[in-house]
Amino acid sequence: MHVMWRSRLASTAAALSCRRLVSSSSFVFSSQFSRCAHRLTTHYTIHPRHDDSRWKDVDMERVADETDVLIVGGGPAGMAAAIRVKQLAAESGMDVRVCLLEKAAETGGHILSGAVLEPRALQELIPDWKEKGAPLNTPVTKDKFDFLTEKRRIPLPILPGLPMNNHGNYIVRLGHVVQWLGEQAEEMGVEIYTGIPASEILYDKNGAVKGVATADVGIAKDGSPKATFERGMELHSKVTLFAEGCRGFLAKQLFRKFGLQDNCQEQPYGIGIKELWSIDPSKHHPGQVEHTAGWPPVRLFLCHEVHCV
Repeated sequence: MHVMWRSRLASTAAALSCRRLVSSSSFVFSSQFSRCAHRLTTHYTIHPRHDDSRWKDVDMERVADETDVLIVGGGPAGMAAAIRVKQLAAESGMDVRVCLLEKAAETGGHILSGAVLEPRALQELIPDWKEKGAPLNTPVTKDKFDFLTEKRRIPLPILPGLPMNNHGNYIVRLGHVVQWLGEQAEEMGVEIYTGIPASEILYDKNGAVKGVATADVGIAKDGSPKATFERGMELHSKVTLFAEGCRGFLAKQLFRKFGLQDNCQEQPYGIGIKELWSIDPSKHHPGQVEHTAGWPPVRLFLCHEVHCV
């Protein structure tokens, strides 16, 4: 079953698109755009296949596999959870199968952020992370905090206790850290399946989550099955952990089904733009972290890493 699971998952990928319609007539364009907007997605959760004659004779049966713990999402939280479950199982003398699904083609592939990492949680999870070669290569050596005007830079003090004080932290590429966590997880026996998006939550007869289904492949952009169509697989689990991020595709479905955000404060959001700069070596100071406020009316954060790529 595991061999079949791996071979079926190896080809999983899905992409949806809507054709852009252009017309010289504003009336025709408007009507065509309206039809296009109605079909912005051809996903079966919006346009059920049982109402589509093109799917009438297609075999829709899924192959299923079972695991003890299923983790959806291979970011820092998902990888750390997988490692901790394996640690607890080892401490209890139990053989626990842990599977992790990650939609990126490789571990850490969708983690583009540079970051200043406080290592306390990593120290608790993997105490010998230094000996195991964790990619924390640039300790913070200096913090700067400046108020900017259009033409001037005014230095400000960083008082003890302020979040801009990064003494003891490290400048990292978070994708490298996640990749390393994935290596540690696999060494412990975690089964990591990359390039595999989970597309559907599965429920038992009592309405409890029992696992997920992976995405179907071989679907045309108009929503019809291609000759290469292949059904996704079901992965059933005693425990399913969703680590997609704060507003994951499946997490939002759980919010609605179980009322997880009822009577809760609205979730705040922030917009960030991340850039990787190549600068004059004389201006590069590995270990330096800079914070600014003032002009322009956004907060800037710069960190100097030893190896950025």
